[in-house]
Amino acid sequence: MEIQRNSHHVFRLMYHFVWIPKYRRKVFSEPYREAMKTIIQKIGYDYDIDIVELEIPEDHIHMVVRSEPKMSPSQIMQVIKTISAREFFKLYPDIKRRYFWGGKLWTQSYFVETIGNATEDTIRKYVQNQLVELDKKEELESQLGLF
Repeated sequence: MEIQRNSHHVFRLMYHFVWIPKYRRKVFSEPYREAMKTIIQKIGYDYDIDIVELEIPEDHIHMVVRSEPKMSPSQIMQVIKTISAREFFKLYPDIKRRYFWGGKLWTQSYFVETIGNATEDTIRKYVQNQLVELDKKEELESQLGLF
């Protein structure tokens, strides 16, 4: 991870976020997964949040971002959760009525960790492989007759 600069700061900030939809609903199958990815990428662009990695299994989201010091991790989450819920429900009001009758897409909680130089590649690969790992788990469960 390289050092970044702006007019007043020299910094190296990278975060790994994980968060879930309300009731841990499994709503992010296609086409909803791609729509949510597009929404989050646009938010990142609009708010100068560099989204390095983004993967969306059916019931949670993993994201690696690079950010400036002016924006705290809680501010990043507030912006992304608020706008993504509003835009997602605009596109899919039927999902809101069916699964999120309380009107909220996300739980209040989230996981965040800082990523240092030594673990950046490891975390990025972990986020990239979320769907692969999920497929392996489902295949194993199917073979064992747990499905």
